[in-house]
Amino acid sequence: MRATAFRPLGDSLAQRVPAKHLMARRAAFQDPARPKPQPVPAEIAGFIGEYGVDGDTVLVLERAGRLFVLAGGHETALTRSHFTPSEAGRSPSLRMAGRTLPRRAVGTEEGVTFRITPLHPVEELRRSALAASPPPEEGHLRPSDLVELVALEPGIRLDIRYASTNNFLGAPMYSSARAFLQRPAAQALVRVHHGLAVYGYGLLIHDAYRPWFVTKMFWDATRGSQHQFVADPASGSKHNRGAAVDLTLYDLKTGRPARMTGGYDEFSHRSNADYPGGTALERWLRDLLRREMEAQGFAVNPSEWWHFDYTGWKEFPLLNVPFEQVGLRKGEGPAHRSG
Repeated sequence: MRATAFRPLGDSLAQRVPAKHLMARRAAFQDPARPKPQPVPAEIAGFIGEYGVDGDTVLVLERAGRLFVLAGGHETALTRSHFTPSEAGRSPSLRMAGRTLPRRAVGTEEGVTFRITPLHPVEELRRSALAASPPPEEGHLRPSDLVELVALEPGIRLDIRYASTNNFLGAPMYSSARAFLQRPAAQALVRVHHGLAVYGYGLLIHDAYRPWFVTKMFWDATRGSQHQFVADPASGSKHNRGAAVDLTLYDLKTGRPARMTGGYDEFSHRSNADYPGGTALERWLRDLLRREMEAQGFAVNPSEWWHFDYTGWKEFPLLNVPFEQVGLRKGEGPAHRSG
């Protein structure tokens, strides 16, 4: 899926982060020696988020154990005294410049998957998509050589959301929880995984190669206003070429997924790769993933911190091959697989 770009935070109190601020953030992002931040103190964690109403919103973030508000392109330090309970203490509100701003719901809570109601039943979508065909392509394309990631590196872990009900449609899209990429991309991903070990992290894959019919299912399941979040099957997805991967980090010691600034497949501006909110540790982990991926030839989707495209993706064909047939030669059964 694709997420919308980060939108300006209001007209009077908060604006899009100015260019000089973003340049400073990029400079810090490019510095591999930037120390890993400590986890956010528990006593201030509940204050981090966005406050106000549409068009008049500010962002509260954490850095070095302190709270800051980003408004009008400037950061200002806050204390707990700037916040007051609202709605019987269930959520805080922010007092700023003589105004009281309510907390604003953005995205989903940690561990909660974003969901929509599909326009049609999933099985109906599946039948229709399987009966359709990908768009024809012209020009010279490289032969497909999809390989299974865990066959190259067993330490890469899988959480293939579309093989379960834990996804935005609430129904399985794939017949099995597997992940494939074109061989050059898969080999580069293995190098990323090995490079992350020095930081104590490994790669957790949510999605990789995606048959074209699933992309069509996503498109047909969403309303016109939601089409900005999914790829158009008329042109196909880089996932259909086996040259895109959705992933995050997991802690090598605990096995737990890293907490990022927003959830996977979240329909909100927190998904933006440069979203300035959240905690210092969340931003550090997101930037670590991006730095290591870009060093091996991947490019982040600006609207999705988890989505990376491999260089040269245009050279690979759109594919509509079910997982069970990946790597099969003509006349062979499902027992022969790529990898």
